[in-house]
Amino acid sequence: MTRILPDAPWRHRSGLSGLLAALDADQGRARYVGGAVRDGLLGLPVNDLDIATSLMPQDVVDRLKAAGIKAVPTGIEHGTITAVLPDGPVEITTLRRDVSTDGRRATIAYTDDWQQDAARRDFTFNALYADPLTGAISDYFGGVADLDARHLRFIGDASARIAEDHLRILRYFRFLARYGDNEVDASAYDACVAAANSLMALSRERIADELLKLLVVRDPVPALRLMVDGGIWLPVLPEITHEGIDRLAKLIARENEASMAPSALRRLAALVPADAALADQIGARLKLSNKARKRLITALETASAPEGPRALAHRVGVEGAIDRILLDPAAPLSALVPLDGWTPPSLPIGGGALIARGLQPGPDVARALQEVQKSWVAEDFPDADRVGEIADQIVSKFQRTRQ
Repeated sequence: MTRILPDAPWRHRSGLSGLLAALDADQGRARYVGGAVRDGLLGLPVNDLDIATSLMPQDVVDRLKAAGIKAVPTGIEHGTITAVLPDGPVEITTLRRDVSTDGRRATIAYTDDWQQDAARRDFTFNALYADPLTGAISDYFGGVADLDARHLRFIGDASARIAEDHLRILRYFRFLARYGDNEVDASAYDACVAAANSLMALSRERIADELLKLLVVRDPVPALRLMVDGGIWLPVLPEITHEGIDRLAKLIARENEASMAPSALRRLAALVPADAALADQIGARLKLSNKARKRLITALETASAPEGPRALAHRVGVEGAIDRILLDPAAPLSALVPLDGWTPPSLPIGGGALIARGLQPGPDVARALQEVQKSWVAEDFPDADRVGEIADQIVSKFQRTRQ
């Protein structure tokens, strides 16, 4: 019995029906493929929408333009055109078969054989296609049964699939964590372990992307333990150890208890050694953005003195304060409450107000203003009237010392 893709809001996106008509979907020339079909069958939200087509790339471009749909040749050398629709982009890729691969990129040829296209994909439940009009699923390698059983399985020989694209090692564990039951297929696991050194050939950006995607799944801990046991990370991130995974497990428990959404960067801060400088080095190695690296450093820096949650947030930002509280097993989760919906205010007074109170212009103004701010923070950010009183006291103190 053919499985049918359930109806869902994503299948009624604005402009999608016109796109499907332009691609002759009613004649079987276009099908949904990959993640949209997999997640659609699981009843999960679908964000990224991919369509496979037997039409040639230039034909796709011409048809979209004729239909008034913006076409962007984002990967036309690989057969991919992006259609820009009101509710987001849709990637359209011509059916392909691999001619040769080197583990990082493939030389492809176009085909009109759907099964050949499916055969070049990684896992059985990622090689599912759905007729956009009827929802009928095309399943060439038992992907539906594997999805139902939460069984992650490479298409064909695992070693051969990994040799085609080394990133599939990391993808295997990410998909195991998100969709699998964390019961590994022995041949797949052995193939990943045997090929771990090939990760060194990948760009650090691709490695970082997979790692961050893995970290943000509900519970990445079992998959990460399997990876450390198999020496998967040793060639590229030897700093990931069971000690870091233990810290991550504690963080995830605290996130859940506090009903906080997972953050890949916060979880990365737990996973790497608790050393801000080393975390920054790892962030640089992974080619993370300056903003992401700064967040890692902020999360792992140690405070010079105890401070309340709002004082901490005023100094390092609310995001940084939340990270620090969650990462510190000794910090009570109640410390998160004062930060909920709170925006750190700016000191409601400036140097001019101190001069108006009689303080002589010069270096004393900056020093006095720092003392005012210190008292203001210590008193949990009182209103302008109280800040005025604090300013009067500080100015008087400075005036006395100058007499």
